[in-house]
Amino acid sequence: MRRLAFTAWMLLSFALPMTSPAQPPAGSQAVAPDQANASGKAGSRDALELPLWEGGAPESERHEQSENAEDRSHAGRRNRWVTGVSEPTMTVYRPDPATATGAAVCVLPGGGYGGLALDKEGHFVAKWLADRGAVGVVVKYRCGGESQKHPVPLSDARRAIRLVRSHAQEWGVRPDAVGIMGFSAGGHLAATAATQGSPAAPEADDPLERHSSWPDFAVLVYPVVSMEVAVTHGGSRKNLLGDEPSEALSHALSAENRVTSDTPPTLLIHAADDRAVPIENSLRMFAALKEHGVAAELHAYEKGGHGFGMWSTAGSTALWPAALEAWLAARGVVAPRE
Repeated sequence: MRRLAFTAWMLLSFALPMTSPAQPPAGSQAVAPDQANASGKAGSRDALELPLWEGGAPESERHEQSENAEDRSHAGRRNRWVTGVSEPTMTVYRPDPATATGAAVCVLPGGGYGGLALDKEGHFVAKWLADRGAVGVVVKYRCGGESQKHPVPLSDARRAIRLVRSHAQEWGVRPDAVGIMGFSAGGHLAATAATQGSPAAPEADDPLERHSSWPDFAVLVYPVVSMEVAVTHGGSRKNLLGDEPSEALSHALSAENRVTSDTPPTLLIHAADDRAVPIENSLRMFAALKEHGVAAELHAYEKGGHGFGMWSTAGSTALWPAALEAWLAARGVVAPRE
């Protein structure tokens, strides 16, 4: 069954049937959150920052660039453009226990696989989630091309999901309620993690490998989905795959080609006037999800462009966080509004 609904400014919403999807840990660091969280209320709990890889991330020894954070704050909203990550981390925002739902979402900022819009598409989003009852996790993953090409970003995304599951009991997270959310190139990484997961290996020497890296749901916001030249974002493709990737590699890293009936329920958000990442990316992903009977919903907005995060004021695109909240609430990820 499909549901077609129209809202202001030609919002199209397509849906398929829904299916069911302490003490700081060792090595963690308490991080004081901004004075106000996504709702404007004072944060009640410190954030935790943990390394994704104890003892150093694999392949990072070949990385020569130093990490740098450029201040791109605008209109009183903090935003850092982070490049040169060699030691990936995740920052965990936990909800008030009174409103906790037991779900967690790993958030992957975008940046064309060249850098990360760390606050706009990361910390702000994670705090928004925590304010609504979910554990919000910002993943500061490695990217930037050269030694940080595929599969380095994917290994960090998988690692983050496993790390959340390894702390499920102490953070009050259900192991079967760990999702992934990504923006732009981070959307491509989220889609790749959702279609190319790695199962749990109970006998693995690394304890984290004993947890699955498959997410239980995915949210893709103006995502790069395909690596095909005609529809992809050129910078993301080059930074992830190099100057002249093979046709086989481009096909394998086009998420629409990797969808199966086991792909988790997925929400897609895109603006029709996006000139950086054509909406064809989301349309292809939605079509593939539909073909395989995966619960999916697509919100295609008339105006909004690219990179609006959760701060858009362009037409009905400003309403997309409400659509996200409703979709997450229907799955028990965030607490329903009274």
